Amino acid sequence: MNNFIHPEAQLGTNVKVEHFSSIYENVIIGDNTWIGPNVSIFPGSRIGKDCKIFPGAVIGAIPQDLKFHGETSLVEIGDRVVIRECATVNRGTEASGTTKVGNDTMLMAYVHVAHDCIIGEHCILANSTNLAGHVTIEDYINSVGLKRHNFTAEEIHMIQDAYRFIFGNKGLNTSQALQKITEEIPPSALRDYILNFIKTSDRGIIKGID
Repeated sequence: MNNFIHPEAQLGTNVKVEHFSSIYENVIIGDNTWIGPNVSIFPGSRIGKDCKIFPGAVIGAIPQDLKFHGETSLVEIGDRVVIRECATVNRGTEASGTTKVGNDTMLMAYVHVAHDCIIGEHCILANSTNLAGHVTIEDYINSVGLKRHNFTAEEIHMIQDAYRFIFGNKGLNTSQALQKITEEIPPSALRDYILNFIKTSDRGIIKGID
């Protein structure tokens, strides 16, 4: 195959690397991960198991930060993460040392995750989303942003519960998840807003790729 895999890179069992991809030294990739064609994975990248990285993605490039001076830093990608075409995830800087993407997260095409960002589990970043450095997105939903907009703890917990039914339970399709929300979460303006938003969406919602 016409690809480059540095002899010091550590690839797990059943990792598949397609044509014209490059994997450099100081890279660790977990079992059953698929690396599509024309992917670049630079030193300091840690990628979990069962991930899918699509053509043109760049993982672990140095930060686009003038304060970066070549210090050792990492990108940590969790398990079952999907990174679509031409997405980029940069290494951390001395500020935190690491850029992190949590388990079961999906980065759609042309997403950029800059240095020292922390993305939680089960997050979805839509096409061409760009995160500057030091952004934190918590699991399922950005609860920090909700707190800053004066949502109460009870309201935040309700929203998180609703999103867990929709995105976190792989045994439920969207209709079943909406039914669970209706049955198990008490009526409120926020609950009904979530239900109506999804029910009236012309294009539906994206729940990730198994």
